[in-house]
Amino acid sequence: MQQCILASASPRRAELLQQIGLQFSVSPSDIDERLFDDERPGDYVQRLAIEKARVQTAQDQLVIAADTIVLIDQSILGKPLDKAQGLEMLMRLSGRSHQVMTGVALAGAGGLITQTVVSTVRFKAFDRAFAERYWASGEPKDKAGSYGVQGLGAVFIEHLEGSYSNVMGLPLFETAQMLETMGVRII
Repeated sequence: MQQCILASASPRRAELLQQIGLQFSVSPSDIDERLFDDERPGDYVQRLAIEKARVQTAQDQLVIAADTIVLIDQSILGKPLDKAQGLEMLMRLSGRSHQVMTGVALAGAGGLITQTVVSTVRFKAFDRAFAERYWASGEPKDKAGSYGVQGLGAVFIEHLEGSYSNVMGLPLFETAQMLETMGVRII
């Protein structure tokens, strides 16, 4: 089996790849993640995934890279810098639908393939006290949009359309298809 590298420090991405039985090592890519002027969200996540994959590309190894954002009103919500920003994000999402977009890139001897996956998530309406209690749990501090679907954040979600694992940070169905295209068998 081809050696795989996950170019991410995300424990969620590692858990998801372990869930499908993939053997890999972890080697996070350090890139500049600033948004370019007039860059569209889909182009942004795809560019970051490609850059992360290319930083790690080595002979005889397949690199898996991804970047996930939360998008509402064409505004990108990344990881919150602090409590105030985290609470602002949560209140902006309250009672509304938003998109979770992940760019995935695989790079190896067989070339580079990419895909962008979008899921739609609708939050229940909640008050600031509810958001404060969630923030106090510590869960939202390192997550795009200031929430995690796989933890306490699940109580916000009224409806999810698309890939659940995409909302966690890596769309497994699409990633598995990409891996098979690159010659890596999952099952």
